[in-house]
Amino acid sequence: MLDPIAEMLTRIRNAQLAGHKDVVVTASKLKLAIADILKKEGFVASVSKEKLEVLENIKIELKYHRTSNTQKLPAIKEIKRVSKEGQRIYVKNKEIRSVKNNFGISIISTPKGVMTGFEAKKAGLGGEVICEIC
Repeated sequence: MLDPIAEMLTRIRNAQLAGHKDVVVTASKLKLAIADILKKEGFVASVSKEKLEVLENIKIELKYHRTSNTQKLPAIKEIKRVSKEGQRIYVKNKEIRSVKNNFGISIISTPKGVMTGFEAKKAGLGGEVICEIC
């Protein structure tokens, strides 16, 4: 079984590289929290929850920057899973580092919920580093 968070991040990465407008992933509370942070930080255009009979899905509308009339660049240049199922990575609030000289964010699961590394450091919380995005 593939790590569900890694699968979501891979789907987002592949959809952006292929130039798709949106991507649909199966829903979970953690995935929705990560998608909401991506929306809040401006990496994706919108996030919505869809219910299809039995399954719930998250529809993530991807964001692109236009460089010319024909070329568009993905808003997410790099998305990387840090803490994996086989090797969890935990940090204290003093160990939270910037991503790409503050051009990116880290997403951390803390006792107070899922938040960016900056928010966790400001709140004095540590936790599991889920991923890094720039």
